[in-house]
Amino acid sequence: MRTEDAPLIRLEDYRPSDWLIDTVDLDISLHPTKTRVRSLLALQPNPAGRPGAPLVLDGDELTLKALALEGAPLDAAAYAASPQGLTIHAPPQRAFTLTIDTEIDPSANTKLMGLYRSSGVYCTQCEADGFRRISYFLDRPDVMSVYTVRLEAEKAQAPVLLSNGNLVAAAELPGGERHFAVWHDPHPKPAYLFALVGGALDHVRQDYVTAEGRKVELAVYVEPGKAGRAGWALDSLERCMRWDERVFGRNYDLDVFNVVAVSDFNMGAMENKGLNIFNDKYVLADPQTATDGDYASIEAIIAHEYFHNWTGNRITCRDWFQLCLKEGLTVFRDQEFSSDERSRPVKRIADVRMLRSTQFSEDAGPLAHPVRPRAYKEINNFYTPTVYEKGAEIIRMLKALIGDGAFKRGMDLYFERCDGTAATIEDFLACFSEASGRDLSHFARWYEQAGTPTLVASGQYDGAAKRYTLELAQSTPPTPGQSEKEPMVLPIRLGLVGSQGDLPLKTGSRAYSGDGLVILDRASLSITFEDLPEAPIPSLLREFSAPARLELDLSDGELIRQFAQDSDSFNRWQALQSVATRALTTAGRAKAERSALLVTARALGEALDTFLRRDGLADPAFAAQVLRLPAPADIAREIGRDVDPDAVFGAHRALSVAIGAALLPRLPGLRDALSSQRTFSPDAASAGRRALRNELLGLMALAAPAEGAALCEAQFASADNLTDRLAALAAMTLVPGAAREALIGRFAELYSGEPLVLDKWLMAQALIPESGTLERVKRLMQHPAFSLGNPNRVRGLIGGFAANLTQFNRLDGAGYGFIADIVVALDRANPQVASRLLGSFKSWRMLEPVRRRLAQDALGLVARTPGLSRDVSDIAERTLA
Repeated sequence: MRTEDAPLIRLEDYRPSDWLIDTVDLDISLHPTKTRVRSLLALQPNPAGRPGAPLVLDGDELTLKALALEGAPLDAAAYAASPQGLTIHAPPQRAFTLTIDTEIDPSANTKLMGLYRSSGVYCTQCEADGFRRISYFLDRPDVMSVYTVRLEAEKAQAPVLLSNGNLVAAAELPGGERHFAVWHDPHPKPAYLFALVGGALDHVRQDYVTAEGRKVELAVYVEPGKAGRAGWALDSLERCMRWDERVFGRNYDLDVFNVVAVSDFNMGAMENKGLNIFNDKYVLADPQTATDGDYASIEAIIAHEYFHNWTGNRITCRDWFQLCLKEGLTVFRDQEFSSDERSRPVKRIADVRMLRSTQFSEDAGPLAHPVRPRAYKEINNFYTPTVYEKGAEIIRMLKALIGDGAFKRGMDLYFERCDGTAATIEDFLACFSEASGRDLSHFARWYEQAGTPTLVASGQYDGAAKRYTLELAQSTPPTPGQSEKEPMVLPIRLGLVGSQGDLPLKTGSRAYSGDGLVILDRASLSITFEDLPEAPIPSLLREFSAPARLELDLSDGELIRQFAQDSDSFNRWQALQSVATRALTTAGRAKAERSALLVTARALGEALDTFLRRDGLADPAFAAQVLRLPAPADIAREIGRDVDPDAVFGAHRALSVAIGAALLPRLPGLRDALSSQRTFSPDAASAGRRALRNELLGLMALAAPAEGAALCEAQFASADNLTDRLAALAAMTLVPGAAREALIGRFAELYSGEPLVLDKWLMAQALIPESGTLERVKRLMQHPAFSLGNPNRVRGLIGGFAANLTQFNRLDGAGYGFIADIVVALDRANPQVASRLLGSFKSWRMLEPVRRRLAQDALGLVARTPGLSRDVSDIAERTLA
């Protein structure tokens, strides 16, 4: 079905379901191609629905085998059934039961939605609307039911049978070849949280006792032989459970909590009640097959899915327009957990890098949408950085706006008032308004208005009066469907930096709420600070207190002084990023003019040299972030229009080489000082040392290719962990030649049996910024390690190429054509992965005219393809609009 044929679903059209389902009894007999599903539904009319309404159940590619109302088969005239739905024309206007038998083919389900079979394991993914691929149902999040699930399978084929809730029965069937397990979840939930897993799996387990005294069995299930790699996930689960009890007062509420890792999964993970299902890349870890980044991601995603138990499961969303209610809030919670477990400043910098590279670019393109969209054609296309990352920033701003105490009271009230309900953004904000005594209606614009606000700041110092006046103004650029934008509420954490550090803040302005926080809730604001002995440097948006672009006209010298003196770690980092960004945007616009870039490189080199000499070993993780320049894609976004990717990349490479050359005398000694490492440990301090050491390796490879290549080879040979080996490979990709190809081959040979590691190997090659990379990627598609049917392989190789600024944006258009062809091919089997890949075109309008036309042509080719899925046609239509 094409998008034009799909209905546009609007928030204002929401109405409650006409029917409710109190209980669901599922009896599922698993079979590779003929799985039988019997669903016994206890229904009743919804008092808030339409009296006398028919019962309309959702379906998707289902085969109806039998249908009975209160045990009696229904006459054919009483209903209408198709693969896409089931309607009971005149159901009883009272409570009744309906029994539905369907048959499905899990092995043929390449969409990986609903029930599918992958690598011999039965698995489900039901968010957002996958349950309708299992049985006819009211597949909407505001219909919440109590589930009892009986699973049956051949014991040899699926010795492990898991579902939501607690295990209440399990036994072999007569003959011993088949067995069953019955699971009961006492907590009402929507269908999107249903899950089952069946297969041959190993596991690790441990007992946990909650703060309330409940004993819980924790288990992580993995493919046979991989239980040794599940320990970090289990450890992360225990730590995040204890953190949630301590920080948010949330205790777990079942007797078991199971995590299952599967190799074919469209998403990162899924928070099904009591049975979280994960892409195995976010569970499996040991030093030889997981990087420090993998360890951190596993810790964060395990926490994210567990935290959903309260923010998403116990309290779910009324409709999919409220998706940010569970996702933005839970991202905020997992960010806070990781900040407490690791380095808060480094975590904040990493999160902002991600926000700017993904969400800011989404805001700047044709796929921009509010955090709570007003309409959609395909909900799967709204699992976006705007909903997740910007949604988390809104929660962070809310906390800053009302203060820690009121925020805690508001969260407690939300948990108490909304537990067991399907809630809305309005329900959520009402709790904080009540807890703080503040009107949050203006703040709510963050949910309704698309686009990234721009904060323009300027200051004037009156030396005679010792007074500094700061002028602030905000605006938000137009986005698709929203041309007129109202002022937002911007909580601006600030400081004034003098020659010896922070200066005292003295002002009588009502906009200043104390503790370094100014609230800008109108188009502009002037605020004056008194009793300042010297002209200050304004330090604005400390800790990145609002997701806005900041325009502040400070000289390079002032920014470098801020880097040296500011007490806020985020703004220290931001100061040097601003120096580099200004130079790179200028050079990226003028391909031939690079003299100013070299002047900036000298200034940055001196500042970094001083910093490394003084502080490099004090906080290596922070130092690694400071050394990392803004990405070329970020510079392209800053330029904004008529972007020449080759010019941007050339400027970035030139500045990187110049900085590396300036620091070259110091780099070997600093790397040596960081190398005295004991046995591998994934802790934050050890990871930080490796991060800085490997950042230095990359600079050396750029500044002194021969010496750098030798160091890469030596590090690869001596490394006792994947982090250092992969860093050596990545740095070597910067040095063309036979040595690089030899190291690429050695890496593949060493990890030939490790698909998740080979994903990184594929991506490293796909990101090589050279003219032969497209041909290399096409060859790698024939490699035994690659499969177009596995989302991880596609994201590694094809997604890596789509993120290659110069080669995806080749001047001959071949990069666009390649990705367009892959999208069309993938769409037939897995529309979700295809639509996400098509999102790589989201910034096509900012390109220079030749590339812009070529990208548009490739998008048009996709859009005109007959029989596109709703997922892909929706993205194509919105990207071209």
